[in-house]
Amino acid sequence: MLPTLRHFCHGRPPAPIASMGPVRRYLSWENEQRCRGQLEASTNRYRQEAAPAAVLVSLCSVAGDPAILYTLRSSTLTGVHKGSVSFPGGKRDSCDRDPIATALRETQEELGLRVEEDCVWGIMMPIPDKTKMMVMPVLANLGPLERLTLKPNPQEVEAVFTLSFRHLLQEENQGYTNFCHKGTYSHTLPVFLHGPHRVWGLTAIFTELTLELLVPGAYRRRTHVVGRR
Repeated sequence: MLPTLRHFCHGRPPAPIASMGPVRRYLSWENEQRCRGQLEASTNRYRQEAAPAAVLVSLCSVAGDPAILYTLRSSTLTGVHKGSVSFPGGKRDSCDRDPIATALRETQEELGLRVEEDCVWGIMMPIPDKTKMMVMPVLANLGPLERLTLKPNPQEVEAVFTLSFRHLLQEENQGYTNFCHKGTYSHTLPVFLHGPHRVWGLTAIFTELTLELLVPGAYRRRTHVVGRR
């Protein structure tokens, strides 16, 4: 059985487009151009590197409500990421010319969705996963989810769901975890709560990067890791 697609908007049905107000501007043409401009330098830099892995941070809208699309990896997979919330993506293939190609190819393989490169806004800062492998987050806007046909690969994807920006920006849905090493504080990572599945780890960090970029000043960073300013 294929996974079902769920949209979570803090316990409420998506609001009518006419009532969106400033929230709809998160995915406006003007905000897209601003974000593309801010990502231009990092995109030019990182697409020249042979990144070992990349994911597609997938913006979308549901009934006009800006949201982010997530997948729940199949619990039958092997490896440390099985059964966890993630973005479509994976390891670089020899045929991939850059991290963007990796993210788009993996998205098509996992969700049966072909995303054109002009939908990509840019590449955000890469972060190492728990195995120390650098993962590059590629930011793209899929557009209205109602216009898309997703065909998740059941061998890789157990479920697909979205979290609205309204949900992600509410403080009661934001948490954090402090980590210690040998009794000494090491770092803090964000967690996003009260959705169909808890968003944590690398996926939460990439979500945080996205919120900081698209909604500057509206999100208080909860990540504190060495080397990140």
